[in-house]
Amino acid sequence: MYRFLLSRRWLIALLIALLLIPTTIRLGFWQLHRHEARVDRNELIAQSLTAGPVPYDTLSAAPGFAVPKDLTWRSVTATGTYDPAHEFVVRKRTDSSGDKIGYFVVTPLVLADGRGTVLVNRGWVPSGTSATDYPAVPAAPAGQVTLTGRLRADETASGSLKDRAGLPDRQFNLISTGQQAKESGAALLGGYLELTATDPAPAEQPELLPEPNHSDIGPHMAYAIQWWLFTAMIPVGFVVMARREARDRRKEAAGAEGVAVAVPA
Repeated sequence: MYRFLLSRRWLIALLIALLLIPTTIRLGFWQLHRHEARVDRNELIAQSLTAGPVPYDTLSAAPGFAVPKDLTWRSVTATGTYDPAHEFVVRKRTDSSGDKIGYFVVTPLVLADGRGTVLVNRGWVPSGTSATDYPAVPAAPAGQVTLTGRLRADETASGSLKDRAGLPDRQFNLISTGQQAKESGAALLGGYLELTATDPAPAEQPELLPEPNHSDIGPHMAYAIQWWLFTAMIPVGFVVMARREARDRRKEAAGAEGVAVAVPA
């Protein structure tokens, strides 16, 4: 009664099922690996944020240094004097709530030990009256200050971050030491400091940025389980459809026999 499985239609259906099973298994493992990567990232961020701060120039000691992933978000300190003449803002950035669009304020800090200059993201300010106007920015503290913050890697153009030429004066789309070294001629150490505290504390400053979310693991594990459940449903669904087809064929055959018996010879 199951000889219909050798028909072209059912052989194609079987082939599709056999192709879907390894595909959905791989998709499940892909989501599992994304989950594991997210968990590893969260653990790395948590360890970096809770570690005791170290001097910035012990981690990034030279211009052009590319901050590796295992040092990103590391707590750092820097002592020096701000260089407000080369301050700039970074466009299209949101505040801590994620609802308001404005600018990041980035001011170079000339290190007191003479080992170079560090870009400091002092925080967020709202947009000005127009996209071409430089926003109102609280002045950087004068004199020597000691900063505490998070080590960040230079930004590069990718995804929603696009580099553009022809922007208004002292406005940029990226925080890039290479780009700013060309603008100012300063020996900028690689990466930048995302400010969390200043000593002595200023009377007024941009809105400090919150620490990154490192508790959300995302939906990837749930997606992995869904793909594997779908994998299990494929053979089950094929068997159910085949049995239903066989039952329908039996009914049709029984009906045909009944009609044949009822017809006079």
